Amino acid sequence: MTGGLGASERRVGSTRVRVVQGDLTALAVGAVVNAANDRLWMGGGVAGAIARRGGPEIEREATACGPVPIGDAVATGAGRLPARYVIHAVTMGQDLVTSEGYIRAATRSALRVAESLSVESVAFPALGTGVGGFPLDRAASVMLQEAVAHLRAGSALREVIFALYDSAAYEAFAAALDRACDQTADGGRERGCASC
Repeated sequence: MTGGLGASERRVGSTRVRVVQGDLTALAVGAVVNAANDRLWMGGGVAGAIARRGGPEIEREATACGPVPIGDAVATGAGRLPARYVIHAVTMGQDLVTSEGYIRAATRSALRVAESLSVESVAFPALGTGVGGFPLDRAASVMLQEAVAHLRAGSALREVIFALYDSAAYEAFAAALDRACDQTADGGRERGCASC
């Protein structure tokens, strides 16, 4: 599954957090996260890849749930994907503009939905960085901060994966994982993550 760079891992409490370079749609996890618009149309980017591999039933089920407020998330079946569910994390509206606040809220919402589905594992793409054009390093920092904070508060998730398409995204998320694990909520240093 991983590309030439392998994987970066840390443990937050009892949850393994991994950053991998590879295809999100090929992961056999409880849920994969879709970078969604508020109407849940699945045209390009991650959404398009999920729809192509998983089948049109994912988009049909998703659009029946829309529109969804930006920052929220909803779950659907995963069609022909090896995952059980797709969590549609809404990072933008029809204007295709996103922000740090939208990405932060959508990440938080996706994690809550994953918990409510009682899945053991969830895999994220780089939310907002494709069609939304949000800077990769900032998205990585925001998403990893939210994931680590969620896991430190207590979680039934056993694994959270950040599956990135290319080496630049992998590098940004691997560095962000290290930073997020080394910071507490008030900006201090903490040993709350273990290296694997």
